[in-house]
Amino acid sequence: MHRHHPVVRNAHVGAPHVLTSLLEPRGLLEMALLPASLPLLMNAPAGDGHPVLLVPGFMASESSLVALKLFLQNKGYDVHTWGLGRNMGFRSKHANALPQKIRYLHHVTGKKVSLVGWSLGGVFSMYGAQQALDCVRCVITLGSPVSVDAAGSQSPNAIKALYRLVSHRLGASAHVMQPRAKDMRERRRLAIPTSCLYSLSDGVVPPQEATIDGDPALHENIRIAGSHIGLGFNGIVLAVVADRLAQPEDNWKPFVAKGLLGQVLGLTTGTPKACRPAADAN
Repeated sequence: MHRHHPVVRNAHVGAPHVLTSLLEPRGLLEMALLPASLPLLMNAPAGDGHPVLLVPGFMASESSLVALKLFLQNKGYDVHTWGLGRNMGFRSKHANALPQKIRYLHHVTGKKVSLVGWSLGGVFSMYGAQQALDCVRCVITLGSPVSVDAAGSQSPNAIKALYRLVSHRLGASAHVMQPRAKDMRERRRLAIPTSCLYSLSDGVVPPQEATIDGDPALHENIRIAGSHIGLGFNGIVLAVVADRLAQPEDNWKPFVAKGLLGQVLGLTTGTPKACRPAADAN
């Protein structure tokens, strides 16, 4: 039985806990432990071959998406990366080029495109989907700041300083001020399935910014355990992404933690093993 109450953002307030930010290098350990997730990954559902577009996070290149790309290709998806090089923050040329890439993939394959964005790549995915909505099947974000409040980003000061230095003098909130972000500022969500994966121990993007308010028929927040920089190499994340991409195009259902994945989520996040929507654990 599926839930009927609204999807709500995580209740965390302020920046990530200092300890979680200091422990972000544990993402390297998550990368090293990826082979241990093989049973979980083998148990993930196979895909239907539709195109999947991967978008990297801030300061990351497409090489950071190698684990996601190889895994999803192995599951039978037609996987692509955004083709725009390193993500150096909000750039109008990127915001313009991404919808074109989505439309192109839709045109040459004849199938709707699923978008998977890591960190700031998830925000770009939202932008791209807004501009090419008829071509998009679903959006999955991984620790992405998709719900920045009027007060601005609550990411650690060092991250905001880096963003100002590299991308925009207004810092990490700059993309929210763009005209294209109007729907996001007003909390109007995409009318397509949207899954936001987040971690309470994310040391870069606080959980209230990585989650959304929305309609349970289309939107969900899924809690996992892990660091921010390790999300793209986290075996649990990969398994959840495969589960979401395997949803039938015209019969999307909210995530239910079951089987081996449900057991692992229960152990790592403390949620019950029963078949309940993991997104309820906001």
